[in-house]
Amino acid sequence: MLDPSSSEEESDSETIDGGEDGSETVSLGVPTQSGSRSHSPASDNLSLGTGTRAPAVVRPASPSPSIVSEKDRKDDIERAEKEKEDQRRRLQIYVFVSRTIAYPFNAKQPTDMTRRQLKITKQQLQQIKERFQSFLQGETQIVADEAFTNAVQSYFEVFLKSDRITKMVLSGGCSANDFREVFKNNIEKRVRSLPEIDGLSKETVLSSWMVKFDQIFRGEDDPRKQGSRSAASVASELVLSKEQLYDMFQTILGVKKFEHQLLYNALQLDNADEQAAAIRRELDGRLQSVEALTKNRKLMPKFVLQKEMESLYTEEVRSSVNILMANLESLPVSKGNTDSKYSLQRLKKYHRAQNAGFQTSRGSDSQEETEAQLSKLDVVLSFTLEVVVMEVKGLKSLAPNRIVYCTMEVDGGEKLQTDQAEASKPCWDTQGDFTTTHPLPNVKVKLYTESSSMLSIDDKELGKVVIRPNPMDPRGPQWHKMHVPKNAADQDLKIKIAVKMDKPQNMKHCGYLYAMGKTVWKKWKRRYFVLVQISQYTFAMCSYREKKSEPTELMQLDGFTVDYSDPMHDVEGGTHFFNAVKEGDNVGFACDEENDRHLWVQAMYRATGQSHKPVPPTTAQSRQQNANSQIARIQGDADRARKHGMDEFIQADPCKFPHNYLFTEMQRLTLDYRLYDPFCSLGWFSPGQVFLLTMLFLPRRAGSVPGRCFY
Repeated sequence: MLDPSSSEEESDSETIDGGEDGSETVSLGVPTQSGSRSHSPASDNLSLGTGTRAPAVVRPASPSPSIVSEKDRKDDIERAEKEKEDQRRRLQIYVFVSRTIAYPFNAKQPTDMTRRQLKITKQQLQQIKERFQSFLQGETQIVADEAFTNAVQSYFEVFLKSDRITKMVLSGGCSANDFREVFKNNIEKRVRSLPEIDGLSKETVLSSWMVKFDQIFRGEDDPRKQGSRSAASVASELVLSKEQLYDMFQTILGVKKFEHQLLYNALQLDNADEQAAAIRRELDGRLQSVEALTKNRKLMPKFVLQKEMESLYTEEVRSSVNILMANLESLPVSKGNTDSKYSLQRLKKYHRAQNAGFQTSRGSDSQEETEAQLSKLDVVLSFTLEVVVMEVKGLKSLAPNRIVYCTMEVDGGEKLQTDQAEASKPCWDTQGDFTTTHPLPNVKVKLYTESSSMLSIDDKELGKVVIRPNPMDPRGPQWHKMHVPKNAADQDLKIKIAVKMDKPQNMKHCGYLYAMGKTVWKKWKRRYFVLVQISQYTFAMCSYREKKSEPTELMQLDGFTVDYSDPMHDVEGGTHFFNAVKEGDNVGFACDEENDRHLWVQAMYRATGQSHKPVPPTTAQSRQQNANSQIARIQGDADRARKHGMDEFIQADPCKFPHNYLFTEMQRLTLDYRLYDPFCSLGWFSPGQVFLLTMLFLPRRAGSVPGRCFY
């Protein structure tokens, strides 16, 4: 046998020994766990003898492949779940961010920011070094004297080749403007030390040297293109449009384009009324949460000094809600309405609710309702009409060279006249602009021909038409049959007129409805209704008659809940029903088309600020009627978002989220994005990011929740 202390080469050899019984044994050296090799026949040797066999070799234990693969599989599953959860959280944050961008009311974008310069990258630094080296070697066409060359040589050796500058460029802390300012400061000292030269000022020398420096620095680039590109980039960074803000935060939060489009359509981000209603619903939720905190102290956060801190905490929450309400109410709903006596009505209600121990809520205090009752004089509407007379057909009895023209007026106001035209070609393109306060105005257009008789004073009227437009009518030109005198030769006159009636900002919807209630509209009949916004928190349903600027009756929507309803069988008129319910009052409405009912319910839902969202009944007939309607488009957007799992993010209540944690996450992701920002930092956040974070989280105070609850 080999000695255990023999070398590794010797232990690898095979030995043949005679056993005690005279048989031959073949020993193969196998390393033990201690690293040495043993060749004892009783332990590690493989014995090939007469009917006897040595024990099996003991190998070190190793993990089973199945165990390793199972552990890797668990790690992969946990990693995938974590990534999925991160993506879900980012999508939820993006929903809040997109709503904030769509309806900014709590902050404005800063416009007085210092101009921000583009960063110098590592590749650009290498190009700059090569350009200056080419100049020093005389490979450029730039003419320079010895003093300028010495200044460039010093700048190149001391500044550009410095390791410090390389590290600063790698960290993103240098801009082209910084490089230029360093050279400018350096040559100012050199030029000031030079003796005076007659006819050549030192300012001229400085400006000449800086022009040459810019030529070397830019190389072969066109300065005009670079300047315009840089100016455009800086301008876009200072005041960002909504689309640019969407793109920025898609990149920050890792949201895909199709996800943004799904959310954009489902959230109706292009509808300002919907976004304002969402804010009002959120603030009402905040009010309810404050009431719940006051009634149930178990919902309070845990404080060291419990009683003192609880009162301070609730006061901070109240202050935050008050500031948000004041900011929302500061947005006028129409011209001349900023000083309305109802502009802070909801805020005053909230203060009274605080003093009463939070025992009242929106629309639940009858005394408050009587104090805030609207009058007909508070409802003011102003409409702009554009009337364009285009063409007349059916003039057969007049001579071709006879002159014809039209006049137009609105509700007995100023009368306007078109240009003159020959009867053979009665075409015009004359536009008349009118203003009126009547929701149902009458537009009168008359056709005249010049009188051929010397004794006739007035021109002859050939026909007239009365048009009753409303803001919901189609805007294109239409043919109208004219009313003509009985003895007129041309009885089939038609006139082509385009009437455009703009909807004022405080009108949210209008149209004909059947209605009946307990206190207003006590008889079931068809009326013309207008949903008017008095302030950010005050809406009214008003009924009007023709040629009247004041409503005949009105109903303030504060405290009502609107929803779809079953048909009323004891009335005549209307096929599609909905109602507005309030304690002690119930007003039923009906219209002739399903699409009109959807539009009315959605408009009133945004106005009431109710938490319950009306769900339209789905029938085969309603689906067929709404195939091409606006409601079908909105419902289709919501269905597509639900199909891709976005519905839970859209319906999420912002008051139930840990906003301090979400703010930390948002801040971290934004700062990570700033590391790769093409601009040199003048602070932690860019102007657009400052604007959005201010909208999301301010006003903030110690111990309070975020100011806007994320939208």
